[in-house]
Amino acid sequence: MADRKIIAVTGATGAQGGGLARAILADRDGGFAVRAITRKPDSEKAQALAKLGAEIVGGDADDRASLARAFAGAYGAFCVTNFWEHFSAEREAVQADALARATATAGVRHVIWSTLEDTRLSIPLEDSRLPTLQGRYKVPHFDAKGAADHVFAEHGAPTTYLLASFYWENFIHFGMGPREIPGGDLVLALPLGGVKLPGIAAEDIGKCAYGVFRRGTAAVGQRIGIAGDILSGAQMAAQMAQALGRSVVFDDVPFDVYRGLGFPGADDLGNMFQFQAIRGDAFLRDRDVALSRALNPELLSFEAWLRANARRIPIAR
Repeated sequence: MADRKIIAVTGATGAQGGGLARAILADRDGGFAVRAITRKPDSEKAQALAKLGAEIVGGDADDRASLARAFAGAYGAFCVTNFWEHFSAEREAVQADALARATATAGVRHVIWSTLEDTRLSIPLEDSRLPTLQGRYKVPHFDAKGAADHVFAEHGAPTTYLLASFYWENFIHFGMGPREIPGGDLVLALPLGGVKLPGIAAEDIGKCAYGVFRRGTAAVGQRIGIAGDILSGAQMAAQMAQALGRSVVFDDVPFDVYRGLGFPGADDLGNMFQFQAIRGDAFLRDRDVALSRALNPELLSFEAWLRANARRIPIAR
């Protein structure tokens, strides 16, 4: 590891960080080494990375001292927070501040901050098109990340801002897959408001991040939005039907109906989809499939992702 540039990866056992760690470890001649930062160094996922050659280091975004130790001596750092673990935008903002301060203090030369739009910059709190949530946000899991962008800049962390897209794994793990209706057909129900949805395989987020690190510090200061495909609801349903070998129709659920479904985060996600619909083409322009493929030549289209994962998608009844 001494002759390689160390990339400290937060969330190394999660979707984004894990994808980045595996991408670096798979490139034996890439000149980078992985320092996998995790709250659970003894976990099965952490030990799997260790077997691939990663250095495993304990670290927690809620523990500033642990971050200082984790980032010490690193060339690069991948910083990500997980709103869905606790549903608190306030906590996510504090974690982002801790990450920014720690990378700057450690003198890290290239930081990637996994961010999203602060939706309040285009839809202020007084705008009634979207309900205000948690008293201060329109889309909490977007806004807390976007509001932290300036923190990385103010602390002097040399940062590339990476904007991801809808994870296709949500069809597997988040209950967003199709449901069966009487007669045996399937319905894919999402609140898209008639617009297309940028999406990406979770593993490809990490692979694209690795592409950014490979570009070096020339990428510092850039905002890079990534996607594997940009499709309408009908297009996703048609490709899903082909992969599943069953009829799938698309139901464009009204935003208010989706917000009222009652599962944890339904209001946040309903606002997210409506924000994307309001922004329309402007939101799509911020996710560039061609650039994503340049960063990650192995980038999967939705069709390719389905070929590998369709059998994993549960069918609700």
